[in-house]
Amino acid sequence: MNQRVGIGFDSHPLVEGRKCILGGIEIPHPKGPLGHSDGDAVLHAIADALLGAAGAEDLGTLYPDSDPRWKGADSARILGEVMARVRAAGFAVANVDVVVATDGPRIAPHRGAIRTRIGKILGLDDTAVNVKGKSLEGLSGRDVVSVHAVCLIARRT
Repeated sequence: MNQRVGIGFDSHPLVEGRKCILGGIEIPHPKGPLGHSDGDAVLHAIADALLGAAGAEDLGTLYPDSDPRWKGADSARILGEVMARVRAAGFAVANVDVVVATDGPRIAPHRGAIRTRIGKILGLDDTAVNVKGKSLEGLSGRDVVSVHAVCLIARRT
């Protein structure tokens, strides 16, 4: 098989006293994602999608929240390590598509910066990275960010 698709998901509550880091950038907002690392649900979902496509262990197995090494970790570093695993397995990333669902920070004003940052981490032109912001329309009943990511990887020749 020369191409593989991966799907990733991550969700974090938004809480006061945390920086709002999404897609590898800091977004001005009074609340940020709560997590063992920096809580960047966007990069976590992408990492899980890539790991799944490459047939590797999932993010929680490789970077467990029980491991103090990952306390407060920069998720861009984690995604960089995941990319190294994907490359070592003989694959290159073709594209990623991400949906960020939240009633918290507006994604649209930051979409370009997020695409560029993800592209830089993955070694992709930002035209191969798509990011969409969606409202939860109050359905979650709490402040949360939920992210779905899909990626396509291809065997390097």
